[in-house]
Amino acid sequence: MSTALEAAHRGLARVWIDFESALVQVPVIARLTSGRLRIEDYRSLLFNLRQQVIEGSRWISLAASSFGPEHEDLRSMFVRHAVAEHRDYRLLEADYVAAGGVLEHIRAGRKNIGTEALSAFMYQIASKRDPIGLLGAMFVIESLGERIAGPWAKTITAQLGLESDAVSFLTYHGANDAGHIDLFDQALSLAVGDNEAAAEDIVHHARVVARLYRLQLEELDHV
Repeated sequence: MSTALEAAHRGLARVWIDFESALVQVPVIARLTSGRLRIEDYRSLLFNLRQQVIEGSRWISLAASSFGPEHEDLRSMFVRHAVAEHRDYRLLEADYVAAGGVLEHIRAGRKNIGTEALSAFMYQIASKRDPIGLLGAMFVIESLGERIAGPWAKTITAQLGLESDAVSFLTYHGANDAGHIDLFDQALSLAVGDNEAAAEDIVHHARVVARLYRLQLEELDHV
């Protein structure tokens, strides 16, 4: 493994540790982890995540189109990822209805302040030539699915007495995002190689997205 790739892995590990530590201090997550989650908290989480997730495949597709021919393998990986993600918002809509929400309500929702900032950042970077830094963003989001979504699904069903059809989004990502992380590792090796600047860029973008994602969740107590 190259020195630059090792630096990328170390930097991303630090970003994740900091992000996970800060995440449990976000009010809605603090209520979840302390057994005080309310059904309205869960519906708010689904409502707000849907507004972010529906944009996901769009900025991933834009990023794919922004890679030049010298990054053909990365472009192909981004395209496959966009295809895999483009209907995830439907799971959130179904969960919202199963948790007592109204479908027309979640479909008519607006992004909260944190989601607006996160989405704007994603589109800005995705539109640049060879947006390698977005791998840092994908690391944070896919790690949430791999490491946290499954335990959250179990905790939510236990606390709120919900059926499995109300946590399908979290359950799906808890079961499938490990494969996405494997693809991410391949993409990271392709993107970084011996390029220290690329490694720094990826870690920087991961740090920005971790903060904006947390802001998105903090806003659940202000919308």
